[in-house]
Amino acid sequence: MSLKKQALAGVKWTFIQQFGVQGIGFIVSIILARLLDPKEFGLIAMITIFIGIGGALLNSGLGSSLIRSKKLDEEDYATVFYFNLVISVFIYFTTYISAPYIAQFYKQPILIDLVRWLSLTFIINAFAIIQTTRLTRIMDFKTQTIVAIPSLIIGAIVGVTMAYLNYGVWSLIGFNLVKTLANTIQLWIHSKWKPLWVFSKEKFKHHFNFGYKLTLSGILDIIFNNAYHIIIGKFFPVAQLGFYQRANSLQMYPVGTISAIMSKVTYPLFAQIQDDNIRLKSVYKKILQMNIYILAPLLIVAGVLAEPLFRFLLTEKWLPAVPYFQILVITGVLYPIHAFNLNILNVKGRSDLFLKLEIIKKVMIVIVISISIKYGIIGLLYGRIVTSIIAFFINTHYSGKFISYSAWEQVKDIAPIFTLSIFTGATVFLFDYYTKSILQYDFLRLTLSSILAALIYLYLSYSFKLNSLTEIINIIKKIETRTNN
Repeated sequence: MSLKKQALAGVKWTFIQQFGVQGIGFIVSIILARLLDPKEFGLIAMITIFIGIGGALLNSGLGSSLIRSKKLDEEDYATVFYFNLVISVFIYFTTYISAPYIAQFYKQPILIDLVRWLSLTFIINAFAIIQTTRLTRIMDFKTQTIVAIPSLIIGAIVGVTMAYLNYGVWSLIGFNLVKTLANTIQLWIHSKWKPLWVFSKEKFKHHFNFGYKLTLSGILDIIFNNAYHIIIGKFFPVAQLGFYQRANSLQMYPVGTISAIMSKVTYPLFAQIQDDNIRLKSVYKKILQMNIYILAPLLIVAGVLAEPLFRFLLTEKWLPAVPYFQILVITGVLYPIHAFNLNILNVKGRSDLFLKLEIIKKVMIVIVISISIKYGIIGLLYGRIVTSIIAFFINTHYSGKFISYSAWEQVKDIAPIFTLSIFTGATVFLFDYYTKSILQYDFLRLTLSSILAALIYLYLSYSFKLNSLTEIINIIKKIETRTNN
């Protein structure tokens, strides 16, 4: 299969997987948010950082090393598999012992049991990492889709049932544990891969030398991405953290879905053309523009309609999260730009530069947080916008040099998309402002405003002949042709 056909097939199945998983996950989160209180989401948000750090240590960046390596054999896979298994047990017991200290830090005794139960996902996930890595390397996203969606449904049934039966925060634990276990079991059934009884020190050293830098970068990223959870959880009421967590999660649904589709396909795709800088730049530019073309208007319009959106989906009790959401959508638009620029460093094998940039950005984040915390949660969120903008120029420094695609060039390529998106958002704002007294139902406001936004944005895109619209239409046509054949 040619590279282009592989990419199209990958986009198709990753699209189905991500929209299936995110769609079901979104519905489940809405149901749980209606059944549970903000405080219960806040409790889970408090321990997200510790679960995230454990997950980063478990992966150790070795999976990325396997994906980008040009030559692999069964010894490579088996070596990384056994390392992951051993390290997962170590991480679990370390987290288990640390649980009382975590609870003491937040002054929430219930966190002891929550941390210990949720940490079981480390060991469960250790059995699935290589299975997923192998499927990603060969761009078999169909199998991953067949596994991911049923796993989420099984977990959702358990979580929603527990919430309905008044298990409170434990329904979120049950949901995550069952989903993870179902995913791992199905991967072993469908992938048909079993590790050999071998462990190569040389191969481990090779992958570890590349992967450990990504691990350190990942840990830094997790710590500072969750810094707001720590600060809000420590210095503000638990419910406030719940509002922040829900606002952040809601804006990350479209961002995470679209970016995951592209990142999952593009990393192995970029890896295959890593030595052809001209081709790499061309592919990167198209993918970046398509991401922004979809995300920018979606997030801007969602920010404009945040109040009826939250009230319709989550009920009145979640309205305090609206201003948080409206600020966070700005950082969401920039997220895929960061991700793709860093992907260039990975496929070039420069995990050392990846780590260097992460350290620079984290120092910057500490400075911004120390200044903005005095202005409360809103001040912290505006600080996130500042760090995200600065991070754009930091991330593009080396990747721009590798493929001759500077920050200024990237800005020029996406500026027309941002302009049309802002114009669309402004039009929707005026329409909603002057009609909300007539359109008293939130569903009606959201529906009519969304239709208006889509019509305006597509009309302007067609009128100004945006390349991204043409590229997306061509991809859809090619996927339909392959499906029909």
